[in-house]
Amino acid sequence: MINFHYETRFEIKDSNKHEVWLNKICDSESFELGDLNYIFCDDEYLLDINKRYLQHDTYTDIITFDYTTGKTLSGDIYISIERVKENSLQFNVSFENELLRVMAHGILHLMGYKDKDEKHVAEMRAKEEEKIKLFHVEQ
Repeated sequence: MINFHYETRFEIKDSNKHEVWLNKICDSESFELGDLNYIFCDDEYLLDINKRYLQHDTYTDIITFDYTTGKTLSGDIYISIERVKENSLQFNVSFENELLRVMAHGILHLMGYKDKDEKHVAEMRAKEEEKIKLFHVEQ
């Protein structure tokens, strides 16, 4: 089950389409969907989580808490809408595209994809692009 929570003034325009897309991502990597929570928040909310649980005093666009068991994906994915907006400007992409990238990034982490070294970053970016394309496939 996918749940969207809002801790800031933002709401996904078509949550059903996003749910279908996230399920497609799971299917494409042979995972089952367990309980997946997307929590959309602002910078300060996510900074507090970063400090409290990860001991990092830095802003970030996403934090993922993984509760996956075997091939059943479960987790809490916190996304700073402020960071997504800023990143979309920095990378010269639409807000919607950057939001999809970050949403895919979180679920890919739950699947075991990493991004701590150059090789893994390149693989993660390729997977993000692959999964964004699934969003644009007609249902």
